[in-house]
Amino acid sequence: MSDITIKLERPFVEELFARYETLIGKDFPGYRNHVYRTITYAMHFLSNAEEHERLVQVAFVYHDIGLWTDHELAYLEPSEAVALADNKKFGFGLDPELLRGAIHWHHKIFPYSGPHREVIEACRKADWIDASKGMLRKGVSRAQIQRVEAAFPNLGFHDTLLRLAKDYGGSTLVGGAKVTLGIVKW
Repeated sequence: MSDITIKLERPFVEELFARYETLIGKDFPGYRNHVYRTITYAMHFLSNAEEHERLVQVAFVYHDIGLWTDHELAYLEPSEAVALADNKKFGFGLDPELLRGAIHWHHKIFPYSGPHREVIEACRKADWIDASKGMLRKGVSRAQIQRVEAAFPNLGFHDTLLRLAKDYGGSTLVGGAKVTLGIVKW
């Protein structure tokens, strides 16, 4: 696999985030960098094909947004709903089923094999790399992951997820169970 391309600036991502930065609040820097890391990995799997970039950017800006918009640990469906509503309202021009699928299946444990497989699978693998802090590499080298993480530091993102699990679930254990049952797909 070729070397990984890191884009430090993504104006469309920043435009999308502008609507939600205040809502995300103190969690924004960590979430922003998580989004940039996952976009970087997904685009790498898609050979940086420009025709996929807009969809990947929108999917990742919105993929976890339900944590903040709906205060839900089972946040996939709320995240999908916000993404689909904004796609329509702001005229992103994205295939709604592909956008929904990229968000819905991003925590799927086993490879995705349905419609739009190439893009959804790239998003799925990208999120698993970052969610596991690079323990799962999905074909990306340790050196490439280190470069991406150096460009976009964690800034407490994984700690935020643990805190939200506790805040929304009543305890880290109960919240963790709710997250697992609500978002992990087989």
